[in-house]
Amino acid sequence: MKVTPTRLPEVLLLEPKLFGDARGFFFESWNERAFEDAGIHARFVQDNHSRSSRNVLRGLHYQISQPQGKLLRVVQGAVFDVALDIRKSSPTFGKWVGFELSAENKRVAWVPEGFAHGFLVLSESADYLYKATAYFAPESERTIAWNDPDLGIAWPLQGAPILSDKDRRGAAFASAETYA
Repeated sequence: MKVTPTRLPEVLLLEPKLFGDARGFFFESWNERAFEDAGIHARFVQDNHSRSSRNVLRGLHYQISQPQGKLLRVVQGAVFDVALDIRKSSPTFGKWVGFELSAENKRVAWVPEGFAHGFLVLSESADYLYKATAYFAPESERTIAWNDPDLGIAWPLQGAPILSDKDRRGAAFASAETYA
């Protein structure tokens, strides 16, 4: 597995070894030993599957009292994925990184606890799978405004994004609850 740190060193892009022939392909999307060798020590408690249409933007989400690390991949379509460091003690606090995850590139991303996360669907639709290190806790969920000008996230939008009410009401980064 090839491991590439992003400009936020704890956020990693992983390219699994792909075994393919005329019949198709095979790769390990999770192997505890290989991921530990890559520095990812995680215990996953929940798997999630999301399907969204083109221009759906979800995020930037996080759980304040039950932070989640997430192992992310797209199995159909393509998304622009964003991680935002919301740890006040971090030298990269308030910085973000974005990258494409797609069925075609088969990349897997690791976004550890302490980051807000979101994505924009670039294809007609996208099926997005992710493993989480903590259970979903709606009372703990928070949202930072995807379009906060202080963050300057360069979403590759083609027209207006499709947002949930929760994402329309996201907090400004300057007033959002963050981690110590």
